[in-house]
Amino acid sequence: MKQEPNSRKYAGRNVYLRLFGYLLAFPGTALIAIFLVFSSNILALIGPELSGTAIDAIRYDFETHTASVDWHVLLLYCFLMVLFYVASAVLSFILSTLMISYSQKITRKLRKELFDKLLDMPVGYFDQLQAGDVISRISYDIDTINTSLANDLLQIFTSLISVTGAFICMLRISWQMLLIFLVTLPLSIGYTVWKTKKVRPLFRRRSAAIGNLNGYTEEMLSGLKTIKAYGREKQFLSRYQGQNRETMDAYYMADYQSASLGPSVNFISNLSISIISVSGACFYVTGLLSPGRISSFILYGRKFSGPINEFSNILSDLQSLRSAAERVFSLMDEFPEKPDDPDAIELSEVRGEVEFDHVKFRYTPEREIIHNLSLKVPAQKTVAIVGPTGAGKTTLVNLLMRFYDVQHGRILLDGVPIEKIRRRDLRRAYTMVLQETWLFNGTVAENIAYGADNPTREEIENAAKEAGIHRFILSLPQGYDTYLADGGLNISKGQKQLLTIARSMLSKAKMLILDEATSNVDTRTEIKIEKAMLRLMENKTCFVIAHRLSTIKNADLILVVKDGDVVEMGNHKELMQKGGFYAELYRSQYQ
Repeated sequence: MKQEPNSRKYAGRNVYLRLFGYLLAFPGTALIAIFLVFSSNILALIGPELSGTAIDAIRYDFETHTASVDWHVLLLYCFLMVLFYVASAVLSFILSTLMISYSQKITRKLRKELFDKLLDMPVGYFDQLQAGDVISRISYDIDTINTSLANDLLQIFTSLISVTGAFICMLRISWQMLLIFLVTLPLSIGYTVWKTKKVRPLFRRRSAAIGNLNGYTEEMLSGLKTIKAYGREKQFLSRYQGQNRETMDAYYMADYQSASLGPSVNFISNLSISIISVSGACFYVTGLLSPGRISSFILYGRKFSGPINEFSNILSDLQSLRSAAERVFSLMDEFPEKPDDPDAIELSEVRGEVEFDHVKFRYTPEREIIHNLSLKVPAQKTVAIVGPTGAGKTTLVNLLMRFYDVQHGRILLDGVPIEKIRRRDLRRAYTMVLQETWLFNGTVAENIAYGADNPTREEIENAAKEAGIHRFILSLPQGYDTYLADGGLNISKGQKQLLTIARSMLSKAKMLILDEATSNVDTRTEIKIEKAMLRLMENKTCFVIAHRLSTIKNADLILVVKDGDVVEMGNHKELMQKGGFYAELYRSQYQ
């Protein structure tokens, strides 16, 4: 299984501070949210004070066993209490609605920055990371952040104001009772901190497990036809069940360990309230506090301990938020593709002369793929690259396009080292037709036009005619306006390849790369498009990678690559007369 690249280990900066920075990205919304949080909680904090005053409006004489009620005070403060609570509820509703929009803005910004980062990453990064894991970060992890920002973050701010306000109100009522109340506070804090440290690694493991599961699922779905063709459903189902169980165990352990925190802290809080109730009765008997003041203190005690209980209950969400944010930020902190040199030149005219000057390259330090390759390709010539699987053919293409940089030697285009050319200009100098076709969700015409700048419909149709796909397109329900979904699942592989060939017909690039471009078409179709290929290759420097050696017999130069070295070089006739490795490959296909 592919492992996460180690090009840059996550620095461990506080993810909460980084998320706070995203909160400040929308200052207007943030200020409104702060105002609503503060106002709604202040109004709610006034309620217990009004309640205590209303209770004190009722007086009872123990000697005469008579009661008196100041109805004016009682009704007034009851009305004010209802009014303040209603106003607080309305502001809380507005705040909740605002936070939904606020969190969506933040996650939209996060997702955009993460996707932009992915586009800036070198190709080698994606060769080391599972596509499913990347998808998990940009979807599941960011959705986790969105949920926490919309709910948990609001609850935390509310709790801070409630705890601070309740503490001030309790201190104003009776500092003696406050000291008694705070006896159990260190126990709650200590237990919460200890449990947090224990739970945090479990949520990191959970996020990693869901990423691995998504990666494995994506891998299996992409190869489902092969699995069915070989009848290996049971074996892969067994493997999937193993991955699924590992993910389930990670979820269970994280949720199980965090589930005990809420009830434990709630028990400590209830114990504290019980102590306060008994103490309040003692204070009332001694005449230090009235029943209304004791009632207000207990209500404030609930407001003080309630947020602590709620914080312990949302601790699992906070740990999940932290783990998800770490995975997102770790990708954002990866080194992007090496920027162009400050003195990189802009390509204006491309002749197409390519030279390899003592090039050495390795993907990993342990194994060198290309060994001291020197080669000069004149402009407008066709170079075919042949050899066994793993010989380094596709690696040469990766180096030409600067998907990877050589460790030793140089590659020159028109006499200029490609490191001195702007990467965008270098890649636009080529047009590519690869073995693995790529079509996006859009019409047939849009997919063909992808390789050119604003081509006309006539140019699109001419390109399709040259590729031999025009009649098939006209047979589609809407012709060129037929919508292709899910990478063109509604057409065959050969037809998809022909569409990508038609796309390359529109390109004005002076150099062409064909990497097994006809591998997905039948022999008849291959013959049909050979003439179109010859027209496509006119006046271009062409690099052709092919296993079907019949397709490259007319190449100006054939490179025979074996174990990272060019072991033979020449045209088809010369290599066949030589009777070496190329001749052996050719005869193995046709004799």
